[in-house]
Amino acid sequence: MNKTTKNTLAIFFRHAWRYKWRFSIILLGIFTWVAIDVYRPFVFKQMFDGLAEGPAAASVVFEALIAIAILGSANFVVWRIISFANNHFQTRVMSDLMNTCYRYVQKHSVHFFDNSFVGSIVTKVRRFASSFETLADNLTFSISGTVLKIISILAILTFTHPVIALYLFIWIVIYLAFAYFFAIHKYPYDEKKVEQDTATTAHLADTIANHQNIKLFASYEKEVERFEENTERLFKLRKKSWNIGQIQESFQVAAMLILELLVLFTAYQYWQADNLSIGDFAFLQAYLMSLFDQLWNIGRYIRTSYESIADANEMTEMLQTPHDIVDVPNAKALKVKNGEIEFKKVGFAYHSGNLVLDNFNLTIKPGERVALVGESGGGKSTIVKALLRVIDLTSGQILIDGQDISKVTQDSLREQISLVPQDPILFHRSLLENIRYGKPEATEEEVVAAAKAAHCHEFITSLEKGYETLVGERGVKLSGGERQRVAIARAILRNSPILILDEATSSLDSESESYIQEALQTLMKDKTTIVVAHRLSTIKAMDRIVVISSGKIIEEGKHEELLKAQQGQYQKLWDIQVGGFNAKAKS
Repeated sequence: MNKTTKNTLAIFFRHAWRYKWRFSIILLGIFTWVAIDVYRPFVFKQMFDGLAEGPAAASVVFEALIAIAILGSANFVVWRIISFANNHFQTRVMSDLMNTCYRYVQKHSVHFFDNSFVGSIVTKVRRFASSFETLADNLTFSISGTVLKIISILAILTFTHPVIALYLFIWIVIYLAFAYFFAIHKYPYDEKKVEQDTATTAHLADTIANHQNIKLFASYEKEVERFEENTERLFKLRKKSWNIGQIQESFQVAAMLILELLVLFTAYQYWQADNLSIGDFAFLQAYLMSLFDQLWNIGRYIRTSYESIADANEMTEMLQTPHDIVDVPNAKALKVKNGEIEFKKVGFAYHSGNLVLDNFNLTIKPGERVALVGESGGGKSTIVKALLRVIDLTSGQILIDGQDISKVTQDSLREQISLVPQDPILFHRSLLENIRYGKPEATEEEVVAAAKAAHCHEFITSLEKGYETLVGERGVKLSGGERQRVAIARAILRNSPILILDEATSSLDSESESYIQEALQTLMKDKTTIVVAHRLSTIKAMDRIVVISSGKIIEEGKHEELLKAQQGQYQKLWDIQVGGFNAKAKS
């Protein structure tokens, strides 16, 4: 058993142990059910012996029929108690496992999600809970019930028919050894099958999400070919796994046939010697059929248990992956009174080793509006990520009102910052819920007021369901400009002391932008604001413009000051955007 499998079982056990009393009821019920089931062949033996004696033993036969009815009713009641107790136990544990997965996955960093397929993560979480269900069913109802029944039958036969008990014991040992061998042999193929199934699901999710690109680039046939390559590999692994299962079942059939003939032949010899009655034949055959029924499936139970573990192990690996960004022990909540932000000797490099920020220093005064500009890849987005602490610095500090953001809780940090990103992602929920996400306790009146300030109230009220309109997955039912305005409304409602606008008007047309600029001026009032912009015309009114190149500040000042700088980087960018194309056109 490898380490990941041990961790999977440990996680399952911890979650199941919370409900140990319900599990105890289930085990006690199974013990009672097995005891009744093992005793019933004695009653059948009594009835068949009575039938063999004729009408003189009518009372014996009648008593046996009464006993069969009582035992059957008892079994029915016990099984119903087990089933209802299990319905609560398993579903409760499965919900807890889903919640555990959700909590842990959501704590992973942006970098983790950037390197993972959404469809793959969803599949792993779903399989994790389903795997517990399969394992719990197999261990509780199948394997434990089978073990109890085997022990009981062997114990009874040892006293009644010791030779047959010995045959049965030797046969069971050989049978279980082969079943275990087949399960172990099949397990690596199950693991590969699960990995390939995950890869196929991830490819499916990726191509469905990019359906528009497939159409635009006429890549239908190419993507179909790639998907069929995945499904072909999955087919071969499934076929190999299932073939091993069929070979095991063939062995089971042969082994059971041999045992049945051996037991019946031995019973026949006892009968010839007048040491066995007709009732004994029925008694032995009932035990054999009961054992065969249990053992026929034991191989399948072992196989499906290993398959479930293979399914769950993928999620366990994710649960064992440490979070990239974590709060320090005893981290305190960030308290913002003024909103001063200070970057002190900040350095950051991605895993590739490329330095994005190098000894970066910047102080933003309380209530100051600062724009970050520069060529793509210069480090502007990294500065925003570092401030939000979705990445951890390689060196240096970021302070807010003198508090090191790496020493405060992540939630308290982000509660003090409102972000309007370049490409807002919305939940597949109503417009009301999406705007209110910035302030869950907000009233409908406050939501409408924020929407009006962001100039999205107009298009929302024109929709059939208004604020109750569902926006689709990631907000696909809205245009880019509409999503942007909803995101701005959310930031207005949140009203955090620090505001980040990351190309917040990039998806708007000229008319919408004119509306939004007015709303943004209101939003930025009395807030420390960082604006990341490529369109320089949107930042002329900023208190300060900081030009960044290769992770360093190369210029800073007001718009007019930077334009006066001879051969300055900002002046070059301005000329390109405002006059560069006209100059080229004239030439």
